[in-house]
Amino acid sequence: MTSIIITGASSGIGRATAELFLAEGWTVGLLARSADTLNRMASDHTNAVPLIADVTDAHAIKTAFNAFQDKAGNIDVLFNNAGIFAPGGTIDEIALDDWYQSVNVNLNGMFLCAREAFRIMRHQSPQGGRIINNGSIAAHVPRPNSVHYSATKHAITGLTRSLSLDGRAFNIACGQIDIGNARTQMVQGLVDAAIADGQQPDPTMAVEDAARSVLHMANLPLEANVQFMTVMATMMPYIGRG
Repeated sequence: MTSIIITGASSGIGRATAELFLAEGWTVGLLARSADTLNRMASDHTNAVPLIADVTDAHAIKTAFNAFQDKAGNIDVLFNNAGIFAPGGTIDEIALDDWYQSVNVNLNGMFLCAREAFRIMRHQSPQGGRIINNGSIAAHVPRPNSVHYSATKHAITGLTRSLSLDGRAFNIACGQIDIGNARTQMVQGLVDAAIADGQQPDPTMAVEDAARSVLHMANLPLEANVQFMTVMATMMPYIGRG
């Protein structure tokens, strides 16, 4: 495995993962909307390929994946990572626009990227590849006041299982990493909100540990697959949350 596309590569888990893979010598497709950020990231790495695209734009995603294949030869791995966490609340408090945006980015965006990766991996030579979907602890147990986020992340588990099954005929492996409270800007916002409300924030962990977990999954030969991995802050309320 030597080439990977990482979506949401301009910040958070995506950026930390991209930086690690670049340091490990992979050819890395940096996919996000932030052209300036991606170009700065790529300026010091000859093995970086900026791919400016919105994951919700089917045409832009197809163009980006084709461009990366032309540059790298093959697409060995997709880290399907891009996602958002819209303002929370109970279901009657969540704005419909936030619901639609969550579904569009967190589910439709992952579908579109997986679709293009699957298409290319199916037809490239040698055939096959690996898709790693970024789920969440919320793919198993919801975070309070996050029905929009939790619903989309539960859907990613179904996407992962379906891709794993359908990909077998084409040597395409699919796994899911469920990350709990890696210290990103998004998680820091949740921590700050909890503190502002007089609550004890959940424990967090270094985002680099999440990136190293993705690298482990990506480095496996295609005859082996991590179907589901949970990597989380040790003390966070996952087991028994609710």
